[in-house]
Amino acid sequence: MPRGADPPESVPRIRLKRRYSTEELKIRDYMVSPVTAMPETTSLLDAVLLMRRSGFRHLPVVDGERLVGIITDRDLNRLAPSMLGKPSPQEYNELFENTPLSKVMIRNPITVTPNSRVLDAVAILHHKKLGCLPVVENGRLVGIITVTDMLGLLLHMLGGAVASEIELGEA
Repeated sequence: MPRGADPPESVPRIRLKRRYSTEELKIRDYMVSPVTAMPETTSLLDAVLLMRRSGFRHLPVVDGERLVGIITDRDLNRLAPSMLGKPSPQEYNELFENTPLSKVMIRNPITVTPNSRVLDAVAILHHKKLGCLPVVENGRLVGIITVTDMLGLLLHMLGGAVASEIELGEA
């Protein structure tokens, strides 16, 4: 739809419940805390198992309480041996058991602080095409904010319009 054009009649018009100041929306109010993280010495297999069990798509990697990296579900898919090479189950498991997160994590990920503006975090997520931002305060990992968290905020700001005005189909 061209910018400035009216939406088709089938698209409901959504009105915000109230105006929000970008200054009042802070990461501390929307981040997930405490955050589940794993030491950099953890095996890739343990990280895979945790992510599959928990449904997490992003896992911060720490040295003590200090963030040193992040591993994502996309990284895990990229690192998995190709089934075209036909590795044996034993070879597959050995690779994951013997690879520490420190060898495969994304080092020095972009972070925000609890006092960062949500607007700034959204801009970073959008422009860098990231799925999450670890939240760090005084060098210590204190939370995580994800695109899913931002969509939840958007839904709240729109007054639950999606749930109440648009019928959602089963996926």
